[in-house]
Amino acid sequence: MGDVLAGIHSTWEFESDSVLIRFERGIRTPKLFHVLGERRVPYEALSAVELSPGGKRGTVVLRAVPRDGADPLLDAAAGQLKEGSDPYRLVVPAERETLADYYATELRALLDEQAHRPATHYMVAAPAAPQSFKAYDGKASFDGKVVAFRWFWTGASTAKWKAGDQFFSVGELENVEWRSPEGLSGHLRLRPRGAETLAEADQDPASVVFGLGYGPVYESLPFAASVLEAVRAAEPVPAMESPAARPSHPTQQQQQQQQSQQRSDPADVAERIRHLGDLHDAGLLTDDEFTTKKAELLAEL
Repeated sequence: MGDVLAGIHSTWEFESDSVLIRFERGIRTPKLFHVLGERRVPYEALSAVELSPGGKRGTVVLRAVPRDGADPLLDAAAGQLKEGSDPYRLVVPAERETLADYYATELRALLDEQAHRPATHYMVAAPAAPQSFKAYDGKASFDGKVVAFRWFWTGASTAKWKAGDQFFSVGELENVEWRSPEGLSGHLRLRPRGAETLAEADQDPASVVFGLGYGPVYESLPFAASVLEAVRAAEPVPAMESPAARPSHPTQQQQQQQQSQQRSDPADVAERIRHLGDLHDAGLLTDDEFTTKKAELLAEL
């Protein structure tokens, strides 16, 4: 098409094979849009196009509906995004309704016979790694290949401290679960292949929990989408090897190698050792557990 439709918070640029959505960085623009910056959406990734009255008087909404499985961001969100943070929703003044209707008609004409079917692969790119954010009980980071959870002594449960900092390669994961921090029990949980999942996220070393001011949508959701995209792109488990036979976590040697590449702040390590001492004094850690975890922390220096 080669045309542009400017709206509130974003502008859509219609190209020959895709629409480029550019998000504004205004004060009233959702922070998620600031993080996304821009997104290129192939027309083949769309299943429908809608035009409807806007929530505010004097506006109309042009919304593209992606095919199921076409966008890792929406897959990770699992329907939890608020309407105002929907990246496929363009709000325009009512005086541009005729123009919006024209583009809606043009977009519908580009939808093919596959539009109603789920996508076989991701067609829209997730935000790129590396990424990190602070949850309530730890810091989550992702370098494109490995997800790391490093626990905070002020928030992590005893179970997580006993398990130690966690490292997950995308090849050993089968899914990513994101629960919005704007609801109850917000968390990011990884699903390792063949691993038992604990009932509560605050007790599961494969998850970090959110809280007031921790894991906001604009940080934790792009993170989850980036990991999910990498997981889907990873090679599947060979047929001769059952998921149960795979280790649910990297070996101790792999953890030590990953830890050596990500040196910790000495003051942070000292605080974590002090917390381990408190757990040991309280009888929650055995002598061997305390010695082992202390050695692991010292190895990070």
